[in-house]
Amino acid sequence: MGTILIDKLLHTVVGRNASDLHISVGAPPVVRVDGRLLRLETQELTPDDTVALMKSITPERCQQELQEVGGTDFGFAFGELARFRVSVFKQRGHVGMVLRQLPARLMPFEEMGTPPVLADLIMRPRGLILVTGPTGSGKTTTLAAAVDYINHRADQHIITIEDPIEFYHNHDKSIINQRELNVDVPSFSEAIRRALRQDPDVILVGEMRDLETIEAAITAAETGHIVFGTLHTTGAQGTVNRIIDVFPTNQQEQIRTQLSVAMIGVVSQVLLPRIGGGRIAAYEMLVVTPAIANLIRENKVFRITSAIQTGKNLGMQLLDDHMFELWQKGIVVKEEILAKANAKDQLEQKIARAERGLLEDEEEARARLGKGGNGRNPPPLT
Repeated sequence: MGTILIDKLLHTVVGRNASDLHISVGAPPVVRVDGRLLRLETQELTPDDTVALMKSITPERCQQELQEVGGTDFGFAFGELARFRVSVFKQRGHVGMVLRQLPARLMPFEEMGTPPVLADLIMRPRGLILVTGPTGSGKTTTLAAAVDYINHRADQHIITIEDPIEFYHNHDKSIINQRELNVDVPSFSEAIRRALRQDPDVILVGEMRDLETIEAAITAAETGHIVFGTLHTTGAQGTVNRIIDVFPTNQQEQIRTQLSVAMIGVVSQVLLPRIGGGRIAAYEMLVVTPAIANLIRENKVFRITSAIQTGKNLGMQLLDDHMFELWQKGIVVKEEILAKANAKDQLEQKIARAERGLLEDEEEARARLGKGGNGRNPPPLT
């Protein structure tokens, strides 16, 4: 019963282009489409239903992990149609699941709309590049696109450490080895340390979730490798603070110095619902210049936001400015960007000024038209 039902549900997810499928006792299956949760018109799931659905797709080792620690994650291919990242967990003694649909193909940077300077940064010979944002903001997709970009342009040895592996890469100009947590390696920090003995050029760390992993990633970046990592932080300024705060107070000065040398860029992103359906990413981009490295070293991280504002000519941009552009172009509604803003009040004022400007333009146009031929002459065409 489980196999038949899961197939039907996954066909629905693919057909509706849903990002997630939620399975929980006492509710019908729920899908997330363009950021909104929608209940499917089926009966509520019983404890037996959720167990049957879980067993129909969960590998034996993961079922064992679920029993031992109450949760497990794995990657799952739905034939040729789609690939999913699956998280199974216990809640109120019952089994629950969330299946995240992964994009069927790797999107190039141009299609994703990432800041153009990112492509230059990832081709540097060394340094730490962080991709940050809340859960479900497309960080994995950005990292996969970065690996793909290098793979087709340079002869590099790329090692990825993932939990679980989400995108499978084929060797092209580069050699790519993908290691999965709890399958190929016990921990992120252990995998990074071992990677340094495997002649890598690029190391991708799926999640920098603890002090040991962050420390190992910074060391790898310092010793002449490009390291990509992700953090669940919002904004470049918050990301730098978060990394430093993970360390004990007596180590923070040293970490500031190391980070100022190792880190070369931070991309922070959110996903916004598009008007008319689908979603679009908005990005913040920090490029670590010598001046910004100084701010990190001297514990003046609070000045990074204004440094990004003045660094536009170097390819930097603030998340709020990019979201404002998307609103101005009529791609997203203002309520969505205000909900995701880093500085909501300032963005609100900027939008209000823009809206007033639009109204004034319309009134001026009406006034000119009302004057007939006596209005101001239009500027000559050049």
